[in-house]
Order: sequence, then structure tokens, then C-alpha cells
Amino acid sequence: MQINSHLSRLIGDVAAQWGDREALIYKDFGGKQWKSYSWNEFSQKVKLVSNALLNMGVGVQENLGVFSQNSVQYLFTDFGAWGIRAVTIPFYATSSEQQIQFMIDDAHIRFLFVGEQEQYDKARRVFATCHTLERIIVFDSAVQIESGDPTAMHFDDFLRLGEGLPRQPEVENLQQAATMDDIANILYTSGTTGDSKGVILTAGQYHAAMEANHKCVPVTDQDRVLNFLPFTHIFEKGWKILCITCGARLIVNTYPLEVQQSMREQHPTCMSSVPRFWEKVYMGVQEKIESSGALQRRLFRHALAVGKKHNIDYLAAGKRPPMGLHMEYKMLDKTVFSLVRKELGLENAHFFPTAGATVSPHVEEFVHSLGIFMDVGYGLTESLATVSCLHIGKPFRVGSVGFPIDGISIKISDEGEILLKGPTITRGYYNRDNLTRQAFTEDGYFRTGDSGYIEDGQLFLKERIKDLYKTSNGKYIAPQMIESKLLVDKYIDQVAIIADQRKFVSALIIPVYSLLEDYARRHDIAFESRKDLCENPKIHEMMMERIDTLQQQLAHYEQIKRFTLLPQPFSMDRGELTNTLKMKRRVIIENYKREIDKMYAE
Repeated sequence: MQINSHLSRLIGDVAAQWGDREALIYKDFGGKQWKSYSWNEFSQKVKLVSNALLNMGVGVQENLGVFSQNSVQYLFTDFGAWGIRAVTIPFYATSSEQQIQFMIDDAHIRFLFVGEQEQYDKARRVFATCHTLERIIVFDSAVQIESGDPTAMHFDDFLRLGEGLPRQPEVENLQQAATMDDIANILYTSGTTGDSKGVILTAGQYHAAMEANHKCVPVTDQDRVLNFLPFTHIFEKGWKILCITCGARLIVNTYPLEVQQSMREQHPTCMSSVPRFWEKVYMGVQEKIESSGALQRRLFRHALAVGKKHNIDYLAAGKRPPMGLHMEYKMLDKTVFSLVRKELGLENAHFFPTAGATVSPHVEEFVHSLGIFMDVGYGLTESLATVSCLHIGKPFRVGSVGFPIDGISIKISDEGEILLKGPTITRGYYNRDNLTRQAFTEDGYFRTGDSGYIEDGQLFLKERIKDLYKTSNGKYIAPQMIESKLLVDKYIDQVAIIADQRKFVSALIIPVYSLLEDYARRHDIAFESRKDLCENPKIHEMMMERIDTLQQQLAHYEQIKRFTLLPQPFSMDRGELTNTLKMKRRVIIENYKREIDKMYAE
């Protein structure tokens, strides 16, 4: 059952259905114990926020900033703001002072909600230069507000402004007047090109997205959903709201580094994630296999082969597995795969939406072989997340990003670009009329910037059009495709392919330093620093062998001929990564010009 109300009324309507049933499972900021709120308690907090906002003078369609990690207070603020037809503008918790100042000024934000000490301190430092900013409301009660700061208050004190719900009749009148054209969010995309633009997302887009996704994504009121990606990310934001419309429990994970601990403690049935999460699971399991005894290695590799044959070669292809294969798979599922799932905290795995980057076929086959349904999909902020996804029970091909959701019209341009039209597509960019015009074709299709094709009803991605490299020999190179092949190696953490206007393909590689150090010690390779380690010829030779194995299926002109191991990771602080950890290739090429030029020196 789905309750797909207008966002302004959603929590109240879901609470009317589920009442005192558990809705939110969470830890306090810095806390160790899991706590919970019922749907009724959730609804009451949302009403308090709505009333408090009105008492602070927040108007219809006014922009509010939220600069925080995932937390229950974040949820209360989002839905409380929507309850009075205000707009929330999420900032990544890792955003720089320059980024938040730009967004505050661009959106004329008066009230900014912040999470912990780091976010408060950044907001405080830019306060004087943000001419519209009036108040800072702090979620974490442990944050030390600067002495004599009259502009800041803790969230608990803010909620007291709404005690007794003195403005509730006005709140309800505003909800009655709410329309599907109301702006719900403005999401600023950090952009791999450095251009920041606010994507307008309306209540109507959310309503259409929830309806379309519910038809193909089988989340139910029985699911326990771990929120791992930031609520700032449209994938997690849309997924979270879909789960709420279906009455699922939300397990709010505040600190990304604690996600695996949270999984083992809370045993989620569903969780949205990016491919890198599953790549790390893949590498972790592969490492355990390699360190096991010969008999265990043979058993597990056999089990994976059976799992692939059963779940990919037969089920994914829409064919019924032979009885003998099915019985063997069931036995291995109970004796081998169940142990892996238990180690991950996924004993009751239902399905796991995955998007945001290219998924390696090796990793996708591996996850399905374990008996975990990785629901690969594709979407953008501008499409309110999902454009396409796999459907449980419907045949699919590994490598596709699934079938288009209802209401989306996909067209492939003559240049191979994926073009979109439908009720979930943004109407444009905030204060950027020129960019908005450029983003749409004359017949109203949104230009995604991604190239792809449709085959057997499924969408396949090729590459970001603007990310395609052309070598000096005239060959086109798709860097993300090559990078995805390398990232399954346990020794590789990050990789940036270099090829544009160069005579061959090279790579900047960030190794997994701890594993590389272990390898060096086991092979008596002396080193005094990461720099020594990365420059050692024996390490270089070992890595080249592994890279050659991974790129055997690439065309000769696509294969990496030279690479450099870097002694420090790519960083947001140096502008090399966006807040969603996507590489800014132009910045990386500028920052590592010396290393790159050295690889191409004769």
C-alpha cells in the first residue's frame, strides 16, 4: 500500500495509517545507542517544526538551507518546511565555506540549519559576508555556540517556538493551498566541471516519481531501510521519500564510515548505494577467499560459479534453472552465501538500488551470485533520480541500467545522447535562465550529457559525452569504462585515466596503501614513506601485471601503457573531487601536470 500524498501532508497521512508503529531508528549525534520514533511521534515533530518556522516569519516558497549529515532532525526540518510550503536547499556536510556562501547568496537564504560543530563553525565564519543570512539553527545539542552569538540557537530551543502548535490552523490552511507546482527543493549540483547550479524540484515531480517508482520498486511496510547516502543526494532523498510513502522503517546512518557497523547491528532489508560500496564488498570477500586454505578457495569459487549460472545465466535471462542446478544452488545458499550475507548484516536481503556511476559487470555478477538483488539504475538530479532500473522478476542483462520507469520518454539523439521528457524532469535551474534554455532541445527534451542506447527495452550507458577523450591518433577513449575495470582490484582505491590529445592511455592511481604496505613487507621490499613505496620498481611491476590482467578485453588503443602511483588520495580540499566524490578531471590534470608530463616524456 502506498500513500502518495502531497509532500506538505505526507507524514501526517502516513502516521494516520501506521500510528504508533516504529518509523525512524537512529542514534544521537556522536551517540552509541539506537533509539526510535513512531510515525505519530515523527508527525508531531514535523508539526512542531512547521509551527516554529511560522513563528520565525518564514513565508510561502521561502528558501531554507540545511547543512548537515543525515539525522532525524534533518527529516523533521524537511517535512516541517514542506508543511508550510517552504523550500529546503540541502548542502553536503562536507561543503566548503566558499560553496555554502555561494548557495546562501544565490538562494537568498535567511535561515540555515546546521548539523555538528564543523558545520556551525563554517556557517559562523561566513555569516558576516552572507548579506541575507539571519539565523543559524543547530541540530546537535553538543555544539558549542560562540559566546555572545545572538544569531544561533539549538534545535531543541527552536522546537519550543512551536510548542502547543499555536499556528496549526494556519499550517493546515497552507497545506490545503499547496499545489504540485510548489518548489520543494533546490539541489545545487557541484558538477565535475566546477559550475554550480541549482536544480529546481517541485512537489509534482516528487509525486510523479513516487507513483512511477512504486510500480517497479517493491519496497513495502515490512522493509527495514538503511539510509547510507547523504540526504542531500537526490538518489537518497527520493529513495527515502518512496520508502516513507510505503510505510517502511528508516534506519538513519549519520556517519558514512559506520555504515558496515550499522548494517550488522540493524540488519537492513534494503539500502540505496553507489557502485563503489559494492566494489569494496567485492574486494573484501575476494581478499578473504585468497587468504583461505586451498579447499575453502575451491569451495567458494565453485559456489560463485553455481550462483552465477543459477542467478545470471538462467533467472536473469528469464529461464527456469534445471532442477539439479536449483537444488545445488539452494544448498550452497544455505551453507556458503548465507554466511557472507550474515557477515555483512544482510541476512534478510530484499533488494539494493544502486546507481550514480558505472557498475563493473564483475561486481554486478558477484553480488547477484551471492543471492543479493542489486537493482542497478540510472538517473540524474534533473530527473529526480530514477530514469530507469531493473525490475525484480523481470529478465535483464548485466551491464544494462534497466527499463525506463512509467511516464519517462527516452530518445537517443543523432549524436547518441540520451534525451528525456516526462513529469519527473526539472523545469530548469534556479536563477539560470540561459543554462535552462541550453539544457533542453527545441521539442522539450532534457539533454542528459550521457550517451547510450536502448536494446530489448533496456537502457545501456556508454559514456558522458563531454568526458570522451580523443587521443592524438584520433581514437575515442571512454575513461569511466576503463576506470570501472580497474577499480575491482583490491590494491586500487581511485584511478583517473589520462588520454585526451595524448598518443596513448595512461593513469594516475591511488593505491590502497595498507594493502600495498602489507605486500611490500611480505616481499621484503623496503620503504620509508608512501612516496618510496609508490616509486618502487617491484611495486610498479606487480601493479602492471594486475592492470594487464584486468584490461585484456580492451582494444589495444584503450589499454593503459603507463601509470603513476600517487602517495596521497584525490581530495575535495584541493578541488579534485565533488561532494559526491566524482572526479573533477580538469582539476586533476592541472594539479598533476608534472606527473602526467613525465609519463609521456620520451
